Amino acid sequence: MNILSVFKPGEHVPNRDFSGHVRTFAVALAVFTSLIHCWMNSVGLMITIKMNAIHLATMMALVFLYFPGTARSRRDQPTALDWLFTGLALLGGLYVVMCYDRLLATKLEVTQLDLIISVMTMCLLVEASRRAVGLPLTLLCFFFLAYTKFGPYFPGLFAHRGFDWSRIITRMALTDQGIYGVTLMVSSSYVFMFILFGSFLAATKTSEFFNDFALALAGRYRGGPAKVAVIASALMGSISGSSQANVATTGAFTIPLMKKVGYKPFFAGAVEAAASTGGILMPPIMGASAFIMSTFLGIPYVKIMLAGVFPALLYYGAILTMVDLRAKSNGLEGLPKEEIPSMKTTMLDKGHMTIPLVLIVYFLVAGYTPLFSAFLGLIAIIVLSSCRKSTRMGVKDFIGALDGGARSAAPVGIACGIVGFIVGAVGMTGVGQVIAMNIIMFAGGKLWAALILCMLASIVLGMGLPASACYIITATIAAPALQQMGVPALAAHFFAFYYGTMSAVVPPVALTSYTAAGLAKAAPTKVAVVGFGLAMSGLLLPFLFVYNPVLLFVDFTWARFLPTILCAVVGVFSLSAGLIGMLRAHMPLWERVLFAANGIALVNPLKTVRLMSLAFFAFLFLQHWMRNRALRKETA
Repeated sequence: MNILSVFKPGEHVPNRDFSGHVRTFAVALAVFTSLIHCWMNSVGLMITIKMNAIHLATMMALVFLYFPGTARSRRDQPTALDWLFTGLALLGGLYVVMCYDRLLATKLEVTQLDLIISVMTMCLLVEASRRAVGLPLTLLCFFFLAYTKFGPYFPGLFAHRGFDWSRIITRMALTDQGIYGVTLMVSSSYVFMFILFGSFLAATKTSEFFNDFALALAGRYRGGPAKVAVIASALMGSISGSSQANVATTGAFTIPLMKKVGYKPFFAGAVEAAASTGGILMPPIMGASAFIMSTFLGIPYVKIMLAGVFPALLYYGAILTMVDLRAKSNGLEGLPKEEIPSMKTTMLDKGHMTIPLVLIVYFLVAGYTPLFSAFLGLIAIIVLSSCRKSTRMGVKDFIGALDGGARSAAPVGIACGIVGFIVGAVGMTGVGQVIAMNIIMFAGGKLWAALILCMLASIVLGMGLPASACYIITATIAAPALQQMGVPALAAHFFAFYYGTMSAVVPPVALTSYTAAGLAKAAPTKVAVVGFGLAMSGLLLPFLFVYNPVLLFVDFTWARFLPTILCAVVGVFSLSAGLIGMLRAHMPLWERVLFAANGIALVNPLKTVRLMSLAFFAFLFLQHWMRNRALRKETA
């Protein structure tokens, strides 16, 4: 087995492809899972922990069916052990639903059978996580579970009195403070419904519309296919919960186009990797992390969505700038006119399928709940898709969308479930505050040092994890330290969210880059390094909105916002130009360094420093333009 495959969530062994009665049962289970989630989230009256138990049980059952336990397991049918695990997972969920009223009435006086079923569910969850999410998250959660028990044996500030197994098991598997807690609640409601929404959009070929729209919009310009990749990835990312899925969806189309016009395979893969990673930052879905953030902070989801708009646009603006400058540097042109679809034809054919996405945003901004908005979006898809033959869904497509939605949600649900071990351990031991105090101590009370430490912690903790699990861990570990240093809660959580997301494109565990490298047929390491370079401007953004939270609409006034957004745009452009080494012409090394350093300086919150940086940028740009104008006259 390739050692890198250990870090690929759910991809270390290919998903199974069934046939016959096994396929019928698996599809029926997935369709039932989608339908019962729609019922629970619309008209069903059920307490949260019972809903979470059904969610976790069905997610584990699907994982045990579709994700083989070992590389040698048969791929055309589950093993006897897989069937056993599937049955036990469903039994565990049913037990919680049937017996939880008794537990509430007795104020959690647990029986021996309660503990046995709970231990069984916890073990099944660990195995499901190993299969569907990968070893890193599984081992990390197992470590926190062990830390809760063996606290007295840990050194210094990390030591605590420890807890007995009965209390740990009860907390973790029979209350809403562990695996059935807030993270799984978000997964069973918001996350599942929006993943199902995305599945129905895919069934109506909306992804094809995004590709054609991006191609019609940018295909004819310099380095057009790379710009198509960026735009299409942003559009797909707005409804997708996975950067790897984003690569697979848009990269299969855009990477060959980039190679066709002259981009090197490694650069084509890197562009797609960086652009697809940014899709997790793009509202309204934001990799489902926005819903968890809303729950953690206790603020309306629409505020999270609006706060994410300008950072996401700045990120994609940076990538578009670098792609354009690289195309100019290499003398690349756009695609021939005959290979570019008509914008009018594209909009008439499938443009109506953007209406459900617009409706969701409208309902969210109008104050409706995310669940209600997602439900209306699903109904809108079903109704509007029937308007044209090219998007009309038959019975097979409808069942396929229900099946695909449940299967796509399964790894996310498992990740949100198992991180309940971390959330539960932090709540029981108080280790989150200990880590926050240590970060502040090592930073010497300086915010910039604490930001660097939190950045490194978020990137390392987020490596190899799905977006939602990544945010939960980084928000639990890194965000509290920043809040204690006076950073607004929203900015602190966005900081952790951004760097946790960026871990997908940061070597050595750059999952998105490795996925893109396979499509581009390029060296994975080279794709990862170049992809990291393309995302560098995005790595500057979290510092920008920590020092200038007005970008997230925190304490918003136009007098503060306009100068800040001007500095942000100029800073991102300056850094991008310095990294690529191109404006009107190629830059010498000294000029690249000055442009890049000036871009970083524009993050500074001091008005004097920012004014000086803006003036210095104008000077750099003017001298570059005049020097290259003189060189052109000499060579003319």
